[in-house]
Amino acid sequence: MSNKIIIRKKIKSFNRSITVNGDKSLSIRWVLLASLANGISKATNLLESEDVFAAINAVKKLGIVVKKKKKTYVIYGKGINGYNYKKGITINAENSGTVGRLILGLLINTPNKIKLIGDQSLSRRDFKRVGDPLKKFGASIHLKKKKFLPLTIVGSNKLKPIKYHEKRGSAQCKSSIIFAALRTEGTTYIKAKKSRNHTELLCKYLKLPIKLIKHKKYDLIEVKKTNNIKTINYKIPSDISSSAFFLVLTALTDNSKLIIRNININPSRIGIISILKLMGVNIKFKNTRMYKGERISDILIKSTKNLKSINCPTNLNSGAIDEFLVIFLLAAKAKGISTFNDLSELNQKESPRLKWGSKILNLMGIRTFLTNNSIKIFGNPNIKINKKIIINNYLKDHRVFMTSVIAALTFGGHWEIHDKDSIKTSFPSFLKLISQLKK
Repeated sequence: MSNKIIIRKKIKSFNRSITVNGDKSLSIRWVLLASLANGISKATNLLESEDVFAAINAVKKLGIVVKKKKKTYVIYGKGINGYNYKKGITINAENSGTVGRLILGLLINTPNKIKLIGDQSLSRRDFKRVGDPLKKFGASIHLKKKKFLPLTIVGSNKLKPIKYHEKRGSAQCKSSIIFAALRTEGTTYIKAKKSRNHTELLCKYLKLPIKLIKHKKYDLIEVKKTNNIKTINYKIPSDISSSAFFLVLTALTDNSKLIIRNININPSRIGIISILKLMGVNIKFKNTRMYKGERISDILIKSTKNLKSINCPTNLNSGAIDEFLVIFLLAAKAKGISTFNDLSELNQKESPRLKWGSKILNLMGIRTFLTNNSIKIFGNPNIKINKKIIINNYLKDHRVFMTSVIAALTFGGHWEIHDKDSIKTSFPSFLKLISQLKK
């Protein structure tokens, strides 16, 4: 079976309602915290993707039983000290930086050496950024070339609390330190640049010993040791990052309207909504409510004819870091020059996404000016593509694939997009939902 798709026609107008897959960030965090809970936790709408399965397989390696009963996942937690640290354990985080970095915080007390590996893409990503602060707790961590996977970790039974300054806006690093602090006597102090706060909200919902003080540009977090984690029964809300592709698809498709149901609109995740509004997109929240500390809503979006260029405020970056590739497509159609700064973190993802964003636009005939951490996009409201475009050799980055599909469906041309299996890491139903809108 071919692992590529061919798109030759633009999508026609649509007026539909859809539901996307469960939130990946929440799915992974549920798996990890439920594995440490005292008793049985259940979840529905868990994202069934390779990244989440990597989290499930990781806790299974540590002696935790996980079962699926019809559409419900069940985890039999053994408590905060319930992991079985056998000798010779190897945990494979596959493509998931979230699994790889967060699980390290939970392995901080392992008496036996554990090896952490990942796929080709993950093995090129920086693990020193989380390894260094975890060493300060008392763990011994050895990385390939002092930065990459595979790595080994041996924990300590005399963990020391630390003071940690997270400067990149990485929710993965921050969460790993929070998890480690939950195992450590004393108080760990974290000063963190603004980023996703799912871990903090879930910990607060579970009434774990975490204190959060919000400032304009950073958060102060205090974490103490816990001896007990309650079970977590959770209906996972849908993922804003997955929804982003359909938001942009609708905005760029003439005479179209879409409702996406039950989306997690956590304020630390909705940078894309703010950016779309600044660019003139007609988008609204409907039926907003709170659920286990998270804000949930339906999203209504309509097609937009006159897109505005944007000098994107950098304070929106952390809340839209996974959505910029597809946001760049809006800038391609906008009138004027759009500027996006302080985006070096994009090149620390599954692929060098800032470079790939520029490359896709260049292949479409859109001029860009690219630096190591910024991009200028010279929009063309009258863009028409009448040539063949091939997207390949992008380290199987699911967001490069999905962005290319949205570009093909909205701008036209003859597109040959390889590695469609890449969507299995985060959004397995992506092409199925696209097919529903094309009917």
